[in-house]
Amino acid sequence: MGFYADCIFPWLMDLSMRSESISAERRRVLRDVAGDVLEIGFGTGLNLPHYVVGPDGVRSLTALDPSRGMAKRAARRLRQAPLAVRLEVLPAERLPFADEQFDAAVSTWTLCSVADPAPALAGLRRVLKRGGRFFFLEHGRAQAEHLRRWQDRLNPLQRRIACGCNLNRDIEGLVSQSGLRIIELERYFLPRVPKIVGSMYRGVAVRDG
Repeated sequence: MGFYADCIFPWLMDLSMRSESISAERRRVLRDVAGDVLEIGFGTGLNLPHYVVGPDGVRSLTALDPSRGMAKRAARRLRQAPLAVRLEVLPAERLPFADEQFDAAVSTWTLCSVADPAPALAGLRRVLKRGGRFFFLEHGRAQAEHLRRWQDRLNPLQRRIACGCNLNRDIEGLVSQSGLRIIELERYFLPRVPKIVGSMYRGVAVRDG
C-alpha cells in the first residue's frame, strides 16, 4: 500500500474526522442501531463511542476495514470500547459471514471508497436478517448540476490524495440497486465544509425478503 496509505492517510483521517460536528453526525445515525451489528469501513474506530450498548442496544459488533494502517490506529479505541469488537482486515466486497447473521449493518464515510460498491452492498443484504436495517452516513453526488460538474472534474485528484475516495457516487442509487429498500433518507450539506465534499446522505434501508 505504501507509506502514505498505511501511515500518513490514516493519521490525517483520524485527525480530520473527529470534530464535534462530525461526532454529532455519528451520534445521530447510530443512536437506533441495535442487536448484532456489522460495520464496514471501520477506519480508526471513531464510531465506537456513539453506539448505544446494552440489552436494548448493540449486543455485539463485528467490524471490517481493508487498511492495516487504519486498524493499527483503531487499537487504542478498541481497548477502551464498551463492548468486545471483532475486527477483520478485509474489504467490504468479501464478507466471510453466514446468510442472515446480523440484525443491523453500518457504513459511515465508507461507500465513497469501496472499490466495487455493488457486490459490497449485495453482500450486506445477504448477511442481514429479514427485516434487518442498514444505517448509512455518506458523502456523495450532489443534487445541484453545477456541483455535480465540479465533483466530476475533481474526482480523479480526490481519488489520488484520498486513497480511492470518490466525490461523485450516487449513494441513494447504489443502496436502492442492491435490493435494500430505503425507508429514511436526508440530503443536506455539512456546515463549514466545501459543498463538493460535504453533500451528505443520511439514511436507513431495510432488507424485506
